[in-house]
Amino acid sequence: MRFAILASGVISLAAAQSPPDYEKQILPILRANCFGCHSGKNVMSGLTLDSREGLSTGGNRGSAIESSLLLQAIQQTSELKMPPGRKLKPEQVDIIAEWIKGGANMPVHMLKAKRIGADHWSFQPVRRADPPTVQDPKWAKNPIDRFILARLEAANLKPSPEADKRALLRRVALDLTGLPPTPEEVEAFVADGRTDAYEQAVDKLLASTHYGERQARHWLDLARYSDTDGYTIDAPRDIWKYRDWIIDALNQDMPFDLFTIEQLAGDLLPNPTTAQLIATGFHRNTPSNFEGGIDFEQYRVEAIADRVQTTGAVWMGLTLGCARCHDHKFDPVTQKEFFQVFAFFNQADEVDREEDRKDFNKPFLELPTLAEVARTDAWKAQRNALKSELDAYSKGLADEVKKTDEGYKERESNFRVLDRRKPKVTSTLVMRDAAKPRESYVHIGGEFTRKGIPVTPGVPAVLPGLDKAVNRLDLAKWLVDRKNPITARVTVNRLWQRYFGKGLVDTENDFGLQGDRPTHPELLDWLASEFMDRGWSQKQLHRLIVTSAAYRQASKFREDAAKADPDNRLLHRQSRLRLDAETIRDVSLLTSGLLSRKTGGPSVFPPIPAGATKVTQVDREWKTSTGEDRYRRGLYTFSQRSALHPSLAIFDAPDGVVSCTRRIRSNTPLQALNLMNDEASVEFAHAFAKRVQDKGLDYGWQLALGRKPTPVESDRVKTFLGQKQEWLAVARALLNLDEFMTRE
Repeated sequence: MRFAILASGVISLAAAQSPPDYEKQILPILRANCFGCHSGKNVMSGLTLDSREGLSTGGNRGSAIESSLLLQAIQQTSELKMPPGRKLKPEQVDIIAEWIKGGANMPVHMLKAKRIGADHWSFQPVRRADPPTVQDPKWAKNPIDRFILARLEAANLKPSPEADKRALLRRVALDLTGLPPTPEEVEAFVADGRTDAYEQAVDKLLASTHYGERQARHWLDLARYSDTDGYTIDAPRDIWKYRDWIIDALNQDMPFDLFTIEQLAGDLLPNPTTAQLIATGFHRNTPSNFEGGIDFEQYRVEAIADRVQTTGAVWMGLTLGCARCHDHKFDPVTQKEFFQVFAFFNQADEVDREEDRKDFNKPFLELPTLAEVARTDAWKAQRNALKSELDAYSKGLADEVKKTDEGYKERESNFRVLDRRKPKVTSTLVMRDAAKPRESYVHIGGEFTRKGIPVTPGVPAVLPGLDKAVNRLDLAKWLVDRKNPITARVTVNRLWQRYFGKGLVDTENDFGLQGDRPTHPELLDWLASEFMDRGWSQKQLHRLIVTSAAYRQASKFREDAAKADPDNRLLHRQSRLRLDAETIRDVSLLTSGLLSRKTGGPSVFPPIPAGATKVTQVDREWKTSTGEDRYRRGLYTFSQRSALHPSLAIFDAPDGVVSCTRRIRSNTPLQALNLMNDEASVEFAHAFAKRVQDKGLDYGWQLALGRKPTPVESDRVKTFLGQKQEWLAVARALLNLDEFMTRE
């Protein structure tokens, strides 16, 4: 049959000699009824109808033409009834049926699908630009500064002068190690007349073991690290070995590409070491639900989806999670592509059935200490002895007799009691693929019970392709391939954010179409290129940034620059940044003289307000640590997802439920109350007061603020002391100053 369009616009049947004309007869129907939801501009269910490729490939249910899904949908003979809420005219259905029967031909320019948004800046190759020429080249300490200065000069602005030496050393020490310099270190730095005195100080900080602790805290935010499972039960879990692996890797300056590969797929490397297995704890940080009566498959799928979303946020700066239920509304990422990434993680061994409840967080890696090995061996020997005794006694006894025989019942009870008391050994959660491969599908509407088309591992087509896509190792290598433009950009931007308060891309968690454009695009690409060229060395990148003139600027507000650059996006000065929750604790510990510098080990339990853990369904005992564990750095504080330690929560520490790419910085009265009245804060103040009382007010000021008091400040405190002679009150005041908890 053939169809003709009458003058009235009605389509009628006529004798057929050729297939329907696409542009005259088919396109008007599709444009009016289908393209609103199924075109390159709006891809619902993964289906586009404005290209031959889109029709053939189909959406999340399969090919639109080869499996007759398009025809079934417009005929409304299946669960698919399209267009929603209305029907095509019978003659429109007939002409589309004839078009499909004739091969669904389309014009040449419509054969290939066009991915809207593929030309977005973040998906383009990294291009290394030469540092620009500037009017005042003497200001620049390294190439970074020429990029910054060029933008300032274009806006007729001058950079701020360099911060004074005391403030500068305190700034860089807090940024690199999370601990302020001692008064002795400050005075030595001020007196050091060498031209490279600052660079020497930076190198010393980078070599400190505390560098790894400080930088690990940033990464653990990304890894959604916690010492508990989450959800309602929120039981404790053993994963602190992963935290210690991060500290060690950063201190050793493990190249970021290897740092990535070992965390995502260390178990898939040839003959993986114990350290490489521990590294895979990154994706075992996922919250886990083991409540009675749950659908284990549902929460296994939730864990996999979390891993996809976290991988997208940490390495790609993309909101991949938005494509779980439908194609991404803004970015060129389809739902099918979400589940292609999902397929990489879908092979992980998990508790996915009721019979495995006793294993809980399987798989885990046991790492017993010598003492734990001895206890376990003793337990095994005792168990074997009881089992032998039970077997010998029961030999020849009928099963009916065993039920009433008191001797047998006593021996069996002793054995079972001991069997349940197997000594606990140190272990950590690791990734491992299941023995039996799983098939992966698109989940229609994001529901794990509704299977769409099968998918195999793959990556978003908007980024460079992956030659081999089999397992997590292939994904990890692809993320840090130099051809992949996004990982290096996202990583250096997030690192820049630590030092200036904001990244060169303000939306550090969204490099997609809804995110901000970089303020200094050439600098961003130069840093990304430099990062890769320097062997993905994080320490070298840290050093490059903190030794720049841009970083060394004073943070004082400038009226002359406020109008032209009100948000300091051009970086005409440094930024004042309130310290992170853990760093406030660390600075207080160091100032008071109580800090334990012990590195690594199980998480600890510093004092906590009474009743703070009662907000959870299961009120577990918080056994306050004693000895030096009471004074460990905030990094080591036991992190409970459902009830974060109040001193951490008040100062905006994340709860570890989802990946945190940037902490907020709030300012509330609760923070001042905490620093004045919390048990730990009062203890710090008492210890600090003793130090001040012994060595004098100036020394106390240097301990707390890295400088001596001004004459006005000194007079005020002396007047106060003359009235009350309360060194404790002075100590509490100093530990509560805005300057104390701020990185200038």
